[in-house]
Amino acid sequence: MALNFNKYVQDGEQFVREVARELGVGSDLPKAGRILRAVLHTLRNRLTASESLQLIAQLPMLIKAVYVDGWHISAEARTLRHLGDFIEAVREEGGRGALPDFVTDYEVEQAIRAVFHVLRQHVSAGEISDILSTLPAELKPLLEKA
Repeated sequence: MALNFNKYVQDGEQFVREVARELGVGSDLPKAGRILRAVLHTLRNRLTASESLQLIAQLPMLIKAVYVDGWHISAEARTLRHLGDFIEAVREEGGRGALPDFVTDYEVEQAIRAVFHVLRQHVSAGEISDILSTLPAELKPLLEKA
């Protein structure tokens, strides 16, 4: 079976373009990619390894690579009990890049909402429901409206 790397790149770029559109950053794909990475890594660290694997099974190949980059798989998920904890975790993940993409909590909330909106378009409703069931109650309204 031949690997179609060009297709992987196209699918990954399309996903990032969708995130950029949701964020309202136009064609700033590097910014959309950094934000996507920050939100996905925060979500990944909050989910169990099993739930993460179920999620990434439905993502484009290059987005899977973004998701697993730097992942230290453990049996336990990191506990985030409040929306503010999740926002701070996204901000910390985003701060690892060269450019600050988040200044206010509102910007982080918009980023979370944008990434989750795109995830909803690529992941089954059942998997989204499974993810929502593991998240803090304060975070669910933000993601359910995405």
